[in-house]
Amino acid sequence: MSLAPVAVALDAPDLETALGWAAAAGPHVSTVKVGLELYLRHGADAVRQVREASGGRDVFLDLKLHDIPNTVAGAARSVAELAPDYLTVHASGGADMVRAAAEALPHTTIVGVTVLTSMTDDDLAAIGMQGPSRDAARRLAAVAVQGGARALVCSPREVADVRREVGAGVTLITPGVRPVGADLGDQSRVGTPEQALADGADLLVIGRPITGAPDVAAAAERIAAGINRSRAS
Repeated sequence: MSLAPVAVALDAPDLETALGWAAAAGPHVSTVKVGLELYLRHGADAVRQVREASGGRDVFLDLKLHDIPNTVAGAARSVAELAPDYLTVHASGGADMVRAAAEALPHTTIVGVTVLTSMTDDDLAAIGMQGPSRDAARRLAAVAVQGGARALVCSPREVADVRREVGAGVTLITPGVRPVGADLGDQSRVGTPEQALADGADLLVIGRPITGAPDVAAAAERIAAGINRSRAS
């Protein structure tokens, strides 16, 4: 069985739904993603049960920690018993904050989030961040790697630039991935799975095109097969 490099975003309103999605998509993908909403509603049980339901797939704990280094270190230690394969922190918290998370969880891949895929260049300007998004993502990627992040989150629009910035030794995780014809939802900077992989992405975050489908298992299988074909060609 060849699992596609996809993290299914389990952004469900309740744990039962998330577990159903994890079980349906698990046979086809490498990773399941537990986000902030699900974690705040159900806590550690969400991580444990999602991992089991998915058949032991990697768990991407997407909490996007962002605080002073000491607080982030404590937050990271608080999830150590769950052994997440990935844990996200905001790169904009600075290298020392990223380092605090990496040192607190040495066996977890700390993921630096660069620029949220929902944000436009106008949004960046409004919060005082120098754009365009491509340059902002590249700068934040460098900061996160300096702090010990071994993976980065960037949109499909920036992945090629970030890859050139950080080189081959860092895992690039790309949200905002939409198959051709899929609804964009609240995402602004999106791309297809095939293009994201061609530009240097290692792991694709895909949510609604899979979990919003009438048959989640069939959607996961179809998308995974397309991705695996593009990787083989």
